[in-house]
Amino acid sequence: MRITVAITGASGAIYAQRLLLFLATHEKVEKIYTIITKSGSEVWKHELLDVCVSNISPKIEILDNNSFFTPIASGSNAADAMVIVPASMGSIGRIAAGVSTTLLERAADVQLKERLPLIIVARETPFSLIHLRNLTALTEAGAVILPACPSFYSSPTSIEEVADTVVERILDKLELKNEKKYRWNKK
Repeated sequence: MRITVAITGASGAIYAQRLLLFLATHEKVEKIYTIITKSGSEVWKHELLDVCVSNISPKIEILDNNSFFTPIASGSNAADAMVIVPASMGSIGRIAAGVSTTLLERAADVQLKERLPLIIVARETPFSLIHLRNLTALTEAGAVILPACPSFYSSPTSIEEVADTVVERILDKLELKNEKKYRWNKK
């Protein structure tokens, strides 16, 4: 399975980091195309300090967000799935409007037009009416909106475990088998 992970400038780089770590060790994942916007890179450095994306796994191929000369920019060679995590409202708005001025936007457009999975992990609160309309338009176009809303019923004891409650839901939507240790369970 080839998956695109796009990282925008919204806060929540830990969600992308944890997802990349899970995908890198999953036996069904052979390639992880990674796109990081300029502001996404700045937020990553601010929130995760010295963690380097390219050091996570050799499965990761970092793509230039300004270049369309890559397989995922074409419907004839789209990724099997794409996750935008965290997804800023600016990126969401441009994708909802069909704007494709960057590789991230074009790759998302390809996923939608080819009816392939596009999971958008929105990171904003509260939502304005404009945000809600853009999220509705993307849902109607076939995207899955998966807000970064962690759960706490598993009694997480670290920030990584809190983030993993969202990442587990992303893995579910990708139909990738995972431990599911953050499921609600009657005690």
